Amino acid sequence: MSFDVSVSDLYKFISIAIYAVVLIVIGVLASRRMKDLRDYYAGGKSLGFWSVAFSSRATGESAWLLIGLTGFGATYGLKGLWIVLGELLGVGIAWLFMAKRFKKLTDRYDSVTVPDYLESRFRDSGQWLRLIAAGALVIFVPIYVSAQIHASGQAFHDFLGMNYYIGALLGFAVVLAYITQGGFIAVVWSDVFQGLLMVAGLVSLPIVGIAAMGGPSGVLDSLEASYPGLLTLHGGEGWTTRNIISIIGACAIGLGFLGSPQVFVRFISLRSETEISKGAAVALIWTLLADGGAVCVGLVGRALLTGDIGSNGEAVLPLMVDDLMHPLLAGVYIAIVLAATMSTIDSLLVVASSAAARDYYQKHKHPELSDASLLSLSRKLTVVLAFVSLAIAMGVALVNHQQGVFWYIIFGWSGIAATFCPVIILSLYWSR
Repeated sequence: MSFDVSVSDLYKFISIAIYAVVLIVIGVLASRRMKDLRDYYAGGKSLGFWSVAFSSRATGESAWLLIGLTGFGATYGLKGLWIVLGELLGVGIAWLFMAKRFKKLTDRYDSVTVPDYLESRFRDSGQWLRLIAAGALVIFVPIYVSAQIHASGQAFHDFLGMNYYIGALLGFAVVLAYITQGGFIAVVWSDVFQGLLMVAGLVSLPIVGIAAMGGPSGVLDSLEASYPGLLTLHGGEGWTTRNIISIIGACAIGLGFLGSPQVFVRFISLRSETEISKGAAVALIWTLLADGGAVCVGLVGRALLTGDIGSNGEAVLPLMVDDLMHPLLAGVYIAIVLAATMSTIDSLLVVASSAAARDYYQKHKHPELSDASLLSLSRKLTVVLAFVSLAIAMGVALVNHQQGVFWYIIFGWSGIAATFCPVIILSLYWSR
């Protein structure tokens, strides 16, 4: 079915506008719930398992899931399942073996941020550990956030043909509008909404694609005829030493969940340890459906579109949506990509602003500063860090406008994970 271009774009913009309005309303409602600094940084430590599980998963995935992993599935096929396995292992270990210990200790120390916890756990009276942790967050978070801004600009360009820079600025403006008002509570509430969109979109799109090809046999026949290697767990590259190392690396992506501050601050926000086992079940089911669905989108898209994708696997999602969906639903998928982006941007900015404002400015430089004054400073620093991230994203785009989302985001993710995960693991399982 064909649609007039202007009408088609209008439908898409209507969906995006509704999505943006919902986020801003969430920010306004959350601001009414926010009474003090504990609310802004950790939701008052009063959140339930459902919201925390969705928030941790939406934050942990980002646009890497919607653009990067779907593209990986289109390029390497079933080899992408190794990434799914790694994600399940990482999420499962974090929730089932680390969260309860971490929650118990952060409650004992009355920690509000991860640097708070580290300083108390290691009895660092000189505050060097707090300063190193805060500094690492202020450095790595803008890089990671810039990757998300880049992905939002790429989404607007791929779905709507919009200028990349205008698209990046639009996505940036929406997230800034609600995060500065509601803080952590707005982040979590928006993550629940956005997490639902993400998993629904990734599960439904391959089903629609399979139906369009006459069932699973149509997909398999197309892949066996043109891309038989995609139906193997080695991605058609054989079980060579180099490929086995790359598979191990794919599984290791999940290690980033074992201590990353943007994920572990959600355990701080839980109302009690009893919420953890239920939250683990929700988080694991979400991961299986969303990550598995992303790989399936890539495979089905490759079978459906054959030569249209070419070497750019990351174009598979927008091309499938444009081919299969009414423009109004296509707009929803643009919103889903933005949801993946923004659910990570907002979480990271709150973590970074807490590091700069509380862990450095208040705790180290001005211990006499009141929480009320710090709340105002935190909002200002959130804006400053957001604009630093925007500047990095624009700089990268000027150098390489076609920078791939998958590896750009992995770079920022790895910086945060490599800094914090070993320390968090040792803090929970090593007595010294």
